[in-house]
Amino acid sequence: MEFDNNVIYTQTDAGLNRFFAKIYGLVGMGIGLSAFVSFVMLYLFPNNLIGILANAPMIYYLAIFAELGLVFVASGAARKNSPMALPLFLTYSALNGFTLSFVLLMYAQTTVFQAFVSAALVFGVMAIIGATVKKDLSGMAKALIAALIGVLIASLVNVFIGSGTMSYIISILSVLIFSGLIAYDNQMIKHVYQQTGGRVGDGWAISMALSLYLDFINLFLSLLRIFSRND
Repeated sequence: MEFDNNVIYTQTDAGLNRFFAKIYGLVGMGIGLSAFVSFVMLYLFPNNLIGILANAPMIYYLAIFAELGLVFVASGAARKNSPMALPLFLTYSALNGFTLSFVLLMYAQTTVFQAFVSAALVFGVMAIIGATVKKDLSGMAKALIAALIGVLIASLVNVFIGSGTMSYIISILSVLIFSGLIAYDNQMIKHVYQQTGGRVGDGWAISMALSLYLDFINLFLSLLRIFSRND
């Protein structure tokens, strides 16, 4: 897949469809790369993962902090339509696959599969809703962002409390929040395309792909925690 930073999409249904296709091609690349890295770590290097957790947990935490920094750098590069946006996005996806492998190590394979399939189905439904609904979802998005901040604070508090019930409630709220954000982000793709008259560079495509990638990963992790209660 080649990307031209100066590409211009014509303002037609076909042009909008091509824009959506490019974004979802990027989302697929990101999720696929994360899944591949996680698979390699879990099935080829499981002892290394356990060894890191047992003897050198700082490696895992450094990877997490590197991830946080990289996502902001990648997002900034995408907004500037920089040619580095795509490599940064793919690097972030690979690093996220590495850190996810530590999380997935703690769950049964069946639970991981159920959570992934469920996340894919919810993602697909909410994406269709967001791309087709006429009502402006920007107001809902603001409320969801506020709710997400509250969930993050509650999650930090629960690190010290260790309440299983609170963790379960947080996971359910997270599913609702990220489901709504998936719909909003898909509507935003359409709005950006229309407001620019179809003159949308690949930086925007990568930026929107990154948002949808993050929505999917967080939805998947929230469902994983919910389904794991039956393990």
